[in-house]
Amino acid sequence: MYTNIITSQNNAVTTITINRPSKLNALNKETIQELHAAFRVADLDADTKVIIITGSGEKAFVAGADISEFADFSVTEGGKLAAKGQELLFDFVANLSTPVIAAVNGFALGGGLELVMAAHFRIASDNAKMGLPEVSLGVIPGYGGTQRLPQLVGKGRAMEMIMTAGMIDAQQALQYGLANHVTTQEELLPLAEKLASKIMRNSSVAIGAAITSINAAYEDGVNGFKVEIEQFGNCFGTEDFKEGTTAFLEKRKANFPGK
Repeated sequence: MYTNIITSQNNAVTTITINRPSKLNALNKETIQELHAAFRVADLDADTKVIIITGSGEKAFVAGADISEFADFSVTEGGKLAAKGQELLFDFVANLSTPVIAAVNGFALGGGLELVMAAHFRIASDNAKMGLPEVSLGVIPGYGGTQRLPQLVGKGRAMEMIMTAGMIDAQQALQYGLANHVTTQEELLPLAEKLASKIMRNSSVAIGAAITSINAAYEDGVNGFKVEIEQFGNCFGTEDFKEGTTAFLEKRKANFPGK
């Protein structure tokens, strides 16, 4: 079905693996399109409660974009490339109602780090290296990197990372708040699955509402508090709310229908 990615589902978790090992999983046009399709399928699948995105092999999550594809682009083509990519993949992932965990298994550079930052949160293997080297090519991050990196690590650190085009290691990413957890390569996916199982105990409807509310804080001209009030109110009309409150009052474990 896909040429550059592999998808698998197990225990309500869909794992999407970018699989171009000979190119260190670099993001080309086709891979971005396939990732969009895979995320869309997983998000629409009632049996998928959490999505994990990772790279194949032990070297790279995604070592960057496929530069050969756009080296001769004009100003207009460059703008369209960024707009299309953000719409198809990066903003699409950030706004999914299904939680997305990025399991960073090596280099996450350029478009790779931008994909990692679009996920709802990140865990990394201890050999991971992250960076946005675009200015060393005479361009800037175009898939949301200049916006999401400061949100995650602060303006000063983002300025330094982008201007120096340098890489940070997993421990620095942890210290910066770019990664939530660092573990060994062997334990990376098991940890992602463990976190996924904790998420799945809760209401998927409420989690979707929480993602919408949290993201609203970073949208221009949007009052995040108002969005939270609206989403909070909406929860009261759900079957999950009825089940969650009833289970709490009856001192039993909730069995959320996801509606």
